[in-house]
Amino acid sequence: MLEAALWGSAGGSALVVGAAIGLRFRFGARTIGLVMGFGSGVLISALAFELTEEAFAIGGTGPLVVGLLIGALSFFVADWYIDGRGGDHRKRSGGQQEAGSANAIVIGALMDGIPESFVIGIVLLHHHDLPLAIVAAVFLSNVPESLSAATGLRTAGHSPRYIISLWAGVMLVSALAAAAGYGFLGGASDELIAGIEAFAAGAILTMLADTMMPEAFEGGGNAVGLVTVAGFATAFLLTTVG
Repeated sequence: MLEAALWGSAGGSALVVGAAIGLRFRFGARTIGLVMGFGSGVLISALAFELTEEAFAIGGTGPLVVGLLIGALSFFVADWYIDGRGGDHRKRSGGQQEAGSANAIVIGALMDGIPESFVIGIVLLHHHDLPLAIVAAVFLSNVPESLSAATGLRTAGHSPRYIISLWAGVMLVSALAAAAGYGFLGGASDELIAGIEAFAAGAILTMLADTMMPEAFEGGGNAVGLVTVAGFATAFLLTTVG
């Protein structure tokens, strides 16, 4: 369980790293867009080969389909709620967050991070090895989110200490989620584990289509396609070679 928590915090630490970078340096929309494109490719590979394929292999069609649908709908509903509470630009590099939207930003990060971290614990439990592709995918996809949001939070008047503390709290929750995935599913059925993996895949894929990929293309232009393939290939090689 401790190992799972450490890997969960490793993925979640990208939020702190991204926030620190965003507070220290200024990046153009193109740079952030290209980073998002690379992270999108990594996530596509991870959810296809580490989540969806694995869910089908251990649980069959039923848990896979149900998990994908529930995961997609859950993210859609949560994202719709967050949008209405002022967090509709939480992932956008150009979005200037209002002071009242800080809670919405945190909720959005948790909605993304908890299923991802939970799956880290599940994969570690199921395979007894290091889930490098998923950790890399989570890390690379979290950096642009916190990097862009940190700028908006600072513009809204929040101090750097508050912003770093905010993301450190989300990192802690990610570690706990990974530990929970490992510690509470030791005797779970294959169907349940498959359903949870498919749930995370559905939520992540919906998030990609809804936020990361449109923002990546908007900021990075046509070159995003190339870096997305690079991210996909990187994660695939981590999965097959590692």
